[in-house]
Amino acid sequence: MRPANEAQDPAELFDIVATDGTPSGRTKPRAAVHRDGDWHRAIHVWIAGLEGNEAFLLMQRRAAGKDTWPGRLDITVGGHLRAGETCAEAFREIEEEIGIVPVAAPRFLGIRRAVGESQPGIRDRELQEVYLLRDDRPLAAYRPNSAELESLLRLPLGELLDLLGGIGARTQIQAPTLDAATLTVTTTTIGVADFIPTVDCYVYRAAIAADLALGGATHITI
Repeated sequence: MRPANEAQDPAELFDIVATDGTPSGRTKPRAAVHRDGDWHRAIHVWIAGLEGNEAFLLMQRRAAGKDTWPGRLDITVGGHLRAGETCAEAFREIEEEIGIVPVAAPRFLGIRRAVGESQPGIRDRELQEVYLLRDDRPLAAYRPNSAELESLLRLPLGELLDLLGGIGARTQIQAPTLDAATLTVTTTTIGVADFIPTVDCYVYRAAIAADLALGGATHITI
């Protein structure tokens, strides 16, 4: 487990891969990978659930110390694969980031190729294995790591789909928010500008996948 006061270790080694995921046999430190734009592997775990009949999707607000997209809303749990690590081993990120142990296995949704340049000097090229985890526990049951994220938000899924899909006149939604430092729950007003911008409507697609899964669909990809 990484130290509680580190958002990331710039010397952490990643495996370098080709765009199709073929291993290159080389490893490089995180900082050099993001500087040079090398393809590397990551996992994304989206958590969705139900409170009564109300469906929700959990998202995190990234910590200010992150080297990419600090302060923006992001997937529930995300992490790079360390050199030599498997995706199953990388599920350690769930407990490290949000302080829970899953009661079920995450459901594989597919692989996403993502290219991002969040700031000068950062070229982030990832092969992301995307998973969905059903978990209905209350927001207050989580124990997010304040070095990794600022807060954990529970977004009403129907309202989120309306917001991101441009349906009706909705421009904002209200989301219960668990502060990672104080573990207090308040309410936050969220708009489209709070999310990490993507060209592939990633959050919208993940919300659709969560909605389908919670509705009982068995064949879902992203």
